[in-house]
Amino acid sequence: MMRIGLGRDLHRLIEGRRFLLGGVEIPFEKGELGHSDGDVLAHAIIDALLGAAGLGDIGEFYPSTENSWKDADSLELLKHAWLQVKNRGWRLVNLDCVVVCDKPKILPHRDSICRSLAETMEVDPGLVFVKGKTNEGLGPLGTGEAVEAMAVCLLEKT
Repeated sequence: MMRIGLGRDLHRLIEGRRFLLGGVEIPFEKGELGHSDGDVLAHAIIDALLGAAGLGDIGEFYPSTENSWKDADSLELLKHAWLQVKNRGWRLVNLDCVVVCDKPKILPHRDSICRSLAETMEVDPGLVFVKGKTNEGLGPLGTGEAVEAMAVCLLEKT
């Protein structure tokens, strides 16, 4: 049996925060505002994985109303969520992600982001891909006010 999962997340960008994607800090004057460390890509991936496995979503596992998740490392959340998925007999076939923001540019950091995600999930790096897209200067994504990530995964029951 195979199942597809889709995840999406959007975070406002503010000064005084780190800009994190897949656990990689990218130099930028703003970073994601969030209850945890704000890693928008890790959050989208968590939702995709949990959804594909029929386990719920990130808000159920790590609610922003609980202080225990305040400033949490999103890669640790991803590691925990992936363990829940694997323990139910699923393996990753592939993970494909899109990050939307005009700045900072994603391409120079793409390989590091893919490696970081693969290492966190303990999967072959060839199973993980991340693309950066611009919003052509339109809306909050195009003006540097926000960043969005989308992830789709394919899981196979082992």
